[in-house]
Amino acid sequence: MVAALERRYPSAWAEEWDRVGLVLGEPAAVVRRVACVVDVVAETVAEALTAGADLIVAHHPLLLRGVSSVAPTTYKGRIVHDLIRADVALYVAHTNADVADPGVSDALAARFGLTGLRPLHRPAPGSPAEGKGRGIGRVGELPTPMTLAELTRHAAAVLPATAWGVRAAGDPRRLVRTLAVSGGSGDSFLAAATAAGVDAFLTADLRHHPAGEHLAAGGPALLDAAHWATERPWLDDLAAHLRAELGVETFVSDLDTDPWTLHAAAPAPDDKELHREG
Repeated sequence: MVAALERRYPSAWAEEWDRVGLVLGEPAAVVRRVACVVDVVAETVAEALTAGADLIVAHHPLLLRGVSSVAPTTYKGRIVHDLIRADVALYVAHTNADVADPGVSDALAARFGLTGLRPLHRPAPGSPAEGKGRGIGRVGELPTPMTLAELTRHAAAVLPATAWGVRAAGDPRRLVRTLAVSGGSGDSFLAAATAAGVDAFLTADLRHHPAGEHLAAGGPALLDAAHWATERPWLDDLAAHLRAELGVETFVSDLDTDPWTLHAAAPAPDDKELHREG
């Protein structure tokens, strides 16, 4: 199982700061059922144990930063103890899955039916992840052009539902033909989206000042979705690959682990006008 995951998402492709690969479990242990999750939290671990999983494959690392203790009195320590006690292994594919082809952003692009895909940001020359088709994010063409207002509503419909929803920045009537997408935090790829010449860029975790400066400089319109929602689609691809390649059973967690649980907003001044558009 570990060898199969390493073939598809080699650990060498991960960023230097990242922590990927096998975290817990015996490499030679028999795996019959795999749980696929975005976040390793108490709730998704409980789901995996209830589903009878032998292995959890997660996108986000449980132990990204160094720790001096995994005592069960700590939050992450309790998770480690629960997994070991249940004899459930844990494997992480994070930035190595982001740059893979197919990877996290391919699954996100598929939600929009994008065609003619190419990476938004390629690995640097000489990087272990360098190769045809590999890179962060994807750029493609929508099946049918939409205004930014229409695309924002469409994004909210095709992405997993969260309290955060989808917000957009730019002229609501701007016509979008080409779209860049990047699963997870895409704040550092604003310049890449501008260089790609796309009409809009959908990602997560966009910040006030960088977004404002990007738009003031004439960059593409922005769509900001929940971090979890932009990465959850990849779990379906991961599960399908494991079933096809290894014949194991899979369980995909739909538990929304986005930390934001409430959203309230007053209608925008031109809200009625935008709804007449649709």
